[in-house]
Amino acid sequence: MSEEKSRPPQDRPWESGWAPDTSRAPGTRRLWLAGALAVATVTACVTAITVMDSRSGEPAPSAAQPSTLSSSAPGGLISFATPSEKGTDRPGKEHGRPSPTPTASTSPSPDAKPEPAEKKKPTSPAPDRTSKPPKPPAPHGTSIRSVNYPDRYWQISGGYVTLAAPGSASDRSDATFERVAGLADSSCYSFATADGGYLRHRSFVLRAERNDGSSLFGKDATFCPRPASPSGAVMLESVNYPGRFLRHRNFQLRLEPYQYDGLYRADSAFRLVAGLD
Repeated sequence: MSEEKSRPPQDRPWESGWAPDTSRAPGTRRLWLAGALAVATVTACVTAITVMDSRSGEPAPSAAQPSTLSSSAPGGLISFATPSEKGTDRPGKEHGRPSPTPTASTSPSPDAKPEPAEKKKPTSPAPDRTSKPPKPPAPHGTSIRSVNYPDRYWQISGGYVTLAAPGSASDRSDATFERVAGLADSSCYSFATADGGYLRHRSFVLRAERNDGSSLFGKDATFCPRPASPSGAVMLESVNYPGRFLRHRNFQLRLEPYQYDGLYRADSAFRLVAGLD
């Protein structure tokens, strides 16, 4: 009798007492390959984690900044500069590097024409406040004579100071003053009258008044001499209204702002001469 038995259907191995050979189950080779692949994957992950941990203490290089290639490179391409070991330096207070931003060229184009320089009107020089003014005459009083009206002097008339040609002894007395150190500034002048008053400006008009002892009176009665033309003449500037000078208008002495005008300079130029009385 043959040892081999008829093989029953595989889905019913219990029939006829036959059982399949289980010494080599189907798919065993695939299972081994899958296991080997899993072991290799785990090993690679562990190696990568170890390498990353060893590099975590090192400073990470700064990201490369994109820079435009020079004219020798193909147009439109962008390259990344090799990062420096110390990182990219940025200009700041410690660095004197110029900004990398390109600036427009300031050189003129060949077709550009230079614009003509604006012509400035010639102006007369302002009075020099640094030069020393000429010294007034010595004692016995001081009279103040006009430069453009050399026969006329400052003279008190009705409480105001006018420009007149004194004739009588009384007129000469009214045209003679005592020059003293400025009441508000000793480097400037004040002019005392024979009756103990002073010449001061009120509402920008020069007049003779008694000193009330106030600070305002002292400033109104103080005038600083400035050299004028012609040589030896002076202009008298108000100490509390810098830029305003005494000048005669319609033969009355007034305080007016400086003007770059020949008539103004002539009307505001005076000579300090010996007293007429």
